[in-house]
Amino acid sequence: MDSDKTFFGHPRGLATLFFTEMWERFSYYGMRALLLLFMVASAEEGGMGLDDKTGGAIYGLYTMLVYLLALPGGWLADRFFGLRKSIFYGGCIIALGHFCLALPYNASFFLGLLFIVMGTGLLKPNISSMVGELYPAGDQVRRDNGFSIFFMGINIGALIAPLICGYLGQKINWHYGFAAAGIGMTVGLIQFKLTEKYLGTAGLEPARLQDKTKDELREKNIRNGLWITGAVLAVFVILLLTEVVAINPVIIAQSSAYIIVSSVILYFMYTLLVEKLDSSEKKKVLAISIVFFITAIFYAGYEGQGSTLNLFADRYTDMGIGDVFTMPASWMQSVPALCVLLFVPVFAWLWMWLAKRKLNPTTPIKLALGLFFMGLGYVVMIGASLIVIKGDQPLPTWLFLTYMLHTFGEICLYPIGLSAITKLSPQRLVGRMMGVFFMALALGNLIAGLFAGEFDETAVAADPHLLVDLFQLIVMLMMISGVVVLLLSKPLRKLMGDIH
Repeated sequence: MDSDKTFFGHPRGLATLFFTEMWERFSYYGMRALLLLFMVASAEEGGMGLDDKTGGAIYGLYTMLVYLLALPGGWLADRFFGLRKSIFYGGCIIALGHFCLALPYNASFFLGLLFIVMGTGLLKPNISSMVGELYPAGDQVRRDNGFSIFFMGINIGALIAPLICGYLGQKINWHYGFAAAGIGMTVGLIQFKLTEKYLGTAGLEPARLQDKTKDELREKNIRNGLWITGAVLAVFVILLLTEVVAINPVIIAQSSAYIIVSSVILYFMYTLLVEKLDSSEKKKVLAISIVFFITAIFYAGYEGQGSTLNLFADRYTDMGIGDVFTMPASWMQSVPALCVLLFVPVFAWLWMWLAKRKLNPTTPIKLALGLFFMGLGYVVMIGASLIVIKGDQPLPTWLFLTYMLHTFGEICLYPIGLSAITKLSPQRLVGRMMGVFFMALALGNLIAGLFAGEFDETAVAADPHLLVDLFQLIVMLMMISGVVVLLLSKPLRKLMGDIH
């Protein structure tokens, strides 16, 4: 194993996955920085000319599906492809999707979104799992450090993508920006294949797939079912693209939110009433249900970065550097990743410093802090909106401060919530409960897209106070939720049992 320690003291295969994920995130965040701006830009500006409600709904549905399809993506890797093939196939589909977006046709645009959703669902959950396979079972410390390095790759990709794709998309041609995202994913795939040998046996097909006699009939039926499902989906997409079938994205987005919430509530009821859980396990599952709604509420605000706040930067913010250069609004999408890179080490040190003095906040307190930081970020946006009401343009520093506070909130909430899910879940239900966590992220993204639909430029021009009203609504949602979590912290701690 010592000979493998060639990437910051870790297996060389970590570098392969680090750069693959970095370029995948480059493609995702580069495209996301442009997505809603492109959809609502007028035809004269080279955009699609959609109204804000429709554009926001499509954006929300897209980002929702990115998280929802991670569930079948992980299942397909386990049952059929193995982690390594899933990563490569997923990356190829993602690149194809971005290149479809690079074509100047509405039909290819929606087809491209579909490909990116499918590819991300196949790649994203499995590349993280593969990082864990690089380390022997007892090497927990190095494994945790390896994930920290991997996490840095995600944010490096998210940092540089809006700068490159955003400039090309907003300053030259929208489709050049989308093409740059596709080129980034292609570079990641080439790197993956060239350095695949360093992965050793990690991520190869599960051994049971090599046993052709085991569950052969069942596997064949599942494969046939997948082909039929794919064929039906393909026919439906063709009908949409040829406008034989018309849909209303706003109604679909609103209905999807209700479906997710209803499905999760029913699942928790089923788990509590039907699954054979002891008293302690039932309490912990109930605690997970509370974490689900906290996470969904938080990300309804956090994911405004790519939607509502992106529109604010584009329409109302003074992005000029003197009289020399006007920054693309999409460049502000690099700020959250920069804040993560700067402040994650600070918070890691802070939690350790507090823990040594037995002052480390409990899980419920950290979740509440996440909501409060999110609310404070939107308080800053109320201040920026008041400048707009006066007829002036706020400086980008207002958005920078907002993103910094939002990052503080995510650092408090995301890793803590993720850790709580894994610790609270009964062992046989860990996979399903992680799926529930992904659904919370999906729901938050969907609601963020619907919020952006209330940002109608014509309505705001007639009454600029609508900006303040929208941000006040989000502030109230976050602050009230934070106070409720704070008040319920002791009962929630009791439900969590031995989890701090």
